[in-house]
Amino acid sequence: MLYQLIKLPARLAFFLHCRHLDVNDRRVFKDSGPLLIASNHPNSFLDAILIATLFRKPVYSLARGDVFSNRLFRFLLVKLKILPVYRISEGAENLQENFTTFEKCREIFKKDGIVLIFSEGLCINEWHLRSLKKGTARLAIQSWEAGIPLRVLPLGINYQSFSSFGKNVILRSGTVIRRSDMDISRGSGLTIQAFNERLTSELKKLVIEIPDRNEKKIREVFQLKISTIEKTILLLPALAGIMIHAPLYFPFRNFIRSKALHSGHYDSILTGGLFLLYPFYTLLLTGILWMLSGSLPVLLLIPLMPILAWTSIRIKKQF
Repeated sequence: MLYQLIKLPARLAFFLHCRHLDVNDRRVFKDSGPLLIASNHPNSFLDAILIATLFRKPVYSLARGDVFSNRLFRFLLVKLKILPVYRISEGAENLQENFTTFEKCREIFKKDGIVLIFSEGLCINEWHLRSLKKGTARLAIQSWEAGIPLRVLPLGINYQSFSSFGKNVILRSGTVIRRSDMDISRGSGLTIQAFNERLTSELKKLVIEIPDRNEKKIREVFQLKISTIEKTILLLPALAGIMIHAPLYFPFRNFIRSKALHSGHYDSILTGGLFLLYPFYTLLLTGILWMLSGSLPVLLLIPLMPILAWTSIRIKKQF
């Protein structure tokens, strides 16, 4: 229930945070499962939010186990269809929990569900595909051995920036991997190696490689052309959007920068925090203006504010 309640506003919020989403095949968003989405992991929990909001069916995500140590967080994460995966660095005693999580994933697949796994394991803000861990291969192979007709979808997520609000995003889906594509009778080690080689080959086609944060290359890949006519039309509402949202955005952005700019989670924390604060800010600003003016048309500000925010993001400086 909580997942469904949050999905629509989260999708609207994402398209405020991102100026443009470039997708090569939107048909995958209508997939009915059983499906394992195998993705790179460049931008913390923003990656999972992006995928979950785009797919029509609910998407269960696998996340690092240490965030489940807090009882309240664990309750909320489970309600949001997020399941824990533990690494050896988070305690060998917790690794047993991975068997439980993988069993839950197989149950989801049996019901034609969808699971998202970040095959690199760790999140690092970079334009680069890192070596894949064994978790994706193990989950896929175990599911095939259980007779589940699972398909594995390679997915590449590429962000223009990991620190700017109003970014361009390129999402690329690759060729699905099926059981018929793999020989799972070769033994666990060889099968996992062969699967990872196949998945790596697919993801390399989807993940944009930009060495050393090359600014020229970033511009070439992510630059969005916006016409002078569009800029002219949107200029005044964009200025209004900046003025209305400045009291919320700039102080909160500066606060998060001081705490998490180089943590690898800055972008996600900023987006998540604004998502939670924005409804309260909208109601507060509308309430103040209504008390000052006593005019009911002021209530139109509630639906108007997100539109003004979008116009300011649309024409803001990209780099």
